[in-house]
Amino acid sequence: MKHHFISFANRLFILSLSLILLVSCGGSDDGNDSDNTSGGQLSESIFMRSCSLAEGSEVNAADISVITLEYNAPVKTNPSVPITLNGTPVTATSNPQTAMKLDVAVTLEADKQYTLSVPSGAVIDTRDNKRTAKAFTLTFKTRSANVSGNFDALCDPKATDATRNLYEFIKEQYGRKIMSAVVANVNWNNQEAEKVYQMTGKYPLFNCYDFIQIYVPKGNGWINYDDLTPVTSWASAGGLVQMMWHFNVPKTENTKLEMNGSGVTCTPSETTFRGSNALKSGTWENKYFYEQMDLVCDVLLRLQEKDIAIVWRPFHEAAGNATYKVPASWTTAWFWWGYEGAEVHKKLWIAMYEHFQKRGVHNLIWVWTTQNYNADKTKYNNDADWYPGDKYVDIVGRDLYGETVQTNVQEYKEISERYSHKVVTLSECGKNGSTPFAKISQVWSGGAHWAWFMPWYGSNMPDAEWWKDAMNSPNVLTR
Repeated sequence: MKHHFISFANRLFILSLSLILLVSCGGSDDGNDSDNTSGGQLSESIFMRSCSLAEGSEVNAADISVITLEYNAPVKTNPSVPITLNGTPVTATSNPQTAMKLDVAVTLEADKQYTLSVPSGAVIDTRDNKRTAKAFTLTFKTRSANVSGNFDALCDPKATDATRNLYEFIKEQYGRKIMSAVVANVNWNNQEAEKVYQMTGKYPLFNCYDFIQIYVPKGNGWINYDDLTPVTSWASAGGLVQMMWHFNVPKTENTKLEMNGSGVTCTPSETTFRGSNALKSGTWENKYFYEQMDLVCDVLLRLQEKDIAIVWRPFHEAAGNATYKVPASWTTAWFWWGYEGAEVHKKLWIAMYEHFQKRGVHNLIWVWTTQNYNADKTKYNNDADWYPGDKYVDIVGRDLYGETVQTNVQEYKEISERYSHKVVTLSECGKNGSTPFAKISQVWSGGAHWAWFMPWYGSNMPDAEWWKDAMNSPNVLTR
């Protein structure tokens, strides 16, 4: 019989291997990161696995009442080390579904920045008070209250499907993103949008065309409004369309209309044309008023046939300086459509709306431009008395030049509170002489959540640096 034996060295090897296997099998057997006491001791630290809000989130205030923090161990709060929201202590309790989660109760306001601070020592292990979680900070913001979508329906009950869809898109983006736009050069083209593209590599979402020269007789060899190519090509490329009208009128009843603009004006001191007479049948002003509107309607109807919806902004900046609290020679309206005061202006607006309806124009979203306080309510009254009425206005705009972030925020809040059921927009902006306009990224982060921004051309056009800031902002929509 052959004898079998194990050497002393081999016995030591087997014993060591057994001990290694025993120790390695003594931890958690579920393969996850949660604490486990079956091995005897707790892991060294508590850490946060997840948060129900991501860093930098933008949320609707009404949607968030609790922020949930999930840890790798059962936790509770330490009463002596408070969790705060913008410096104010808030209540955090264990989640009813799992002790590894804390529900932080919050009450949020619209259009505001928030910082949730969970200091070191504020969260502790329920099994060992000496084990605490590391500090955690969350920053987020709430959207404008306007994002709730509590807006009036389009004032035109017969609006085309394309127009309704555009309006829904504007409302959907409002308070979430700001749309980019530019005013076209007067010559019925897309040149300014091309300049923006050359500066930034991106096109604005909106291009705005002006009917300022519609009075010029056809066949003039200059501007041909019957050629829809600039507009249709822009729309075909994915751009959205705006239109406005510097409504030029003859300086006198007998002025010959020339293409050089010498015989027409918008300025009330340069013409005998009066808006009140334009509303009276039989006057030369009335005849001209309706003839010019028909010229514009002819173009709009052709665009309507091509299923192009238009954001339409006539009779802009009507109050001018007329709301200045101390009357003076210069405290008047800038344009003839505001020269005779609020009541005439509103009647002109309604007359245009009704005539366009009569002509069958239903592809317009109507934008009225407020002067608000001209950036200084200590000197100006607001122009609420000039508002044509909810039945005739879809969006309220504001034109600001050379203004700061602070002024944008002030004006935006005042206008959006006054017209809380309307979308509010920055319908014109740009430099004021050598004074620049605030950067759009800063305007947005400051809380002025205009629906869109639209710089003017020429000397008011912002520089390349300004445009690059705007078009590269994550909050800006481009074409």
